[in-house]
Amino acid sequence: MESQRLGGCSLQPPGYGQMWALTDQVQGCGASPFHMGAGILVPGWLAGQGSGLLLPLTRAVLAALSLGDEDKGEKGLGAVPGRQAAFREGLALAVKYAKTLGCPRIHLMAGRVPVGTERAAMALEMEATFIENLRYAADILAQDIFHCQIMDGNLTRNLEMYFPLIGHIQVGQVPGRHEPNSPGEVNFPYLFQLLESLGYEGYVGCEYTPQGNTLEGLGWLHAYWESRSQQQRRY
Repeated sequence: MESQRLGGCSLQPPGYGQMWALTDQVQGCGASPFHMGAGILVPGWLAGQGSGLLLPLTRAVLAALSLGDEDKGEKGLGAVPGRQAAFREGLALAVKYAKTLGCPRIHLMAGRVPVGTERAAMALEMEATFIENLRYAADILAQDIFHCQIMDGNLTRNLEMYFPLIGHIQVGQVPGRHEPNSPGEVNFPYLFQLLESLGYEGYVGCEYTPQGNTLEGLGWLHAYWESRSQQQRRY
């Protein structure tokens, strides 16, 4: 796995975490080992300051669709019945900005159970809606390690099984959603080696909230590179 591909600074739009420091995050991404970094961008925000901010500083490798109506509790529209038209509008806009940035992938968020409904009652309809939208949108998956561990676990087998469909990897420690070397359930050095053994050549996005300074928090990456270098010297 090429060093510059092992990662991408996940730059979230306003409303996500430390957005008061968005410009600093972008500039930090350009100064970090992730000089070929990733940006996760909601098109509504990108239409404003985002495009001009990102273009000179970093390469975006993942763009996200609109979250929908957040005032009504929406966080993604991929599996929300009755919102297919809004999903398609958001997809068209995401494609537009992805092309502008030369971004090869789009993040499709499934969304939440609609407010005022029960999960069990909506499960089948939401599944059908999600399949419909997936068929409309794309044939490539982005594998999010954080959510995969929370929802299903069995990370090794899932990565092996779905590897032919995976176009992007995102990481964040469970349960805190911080750096991969923070205390948690996932052995990331093992997973990184697994990805290398599977022949993964894509980017790994840092989909986590730094516990402190973003650049200082990248110590896990340097530690992994060093461990791999030592292993290679032994052979």
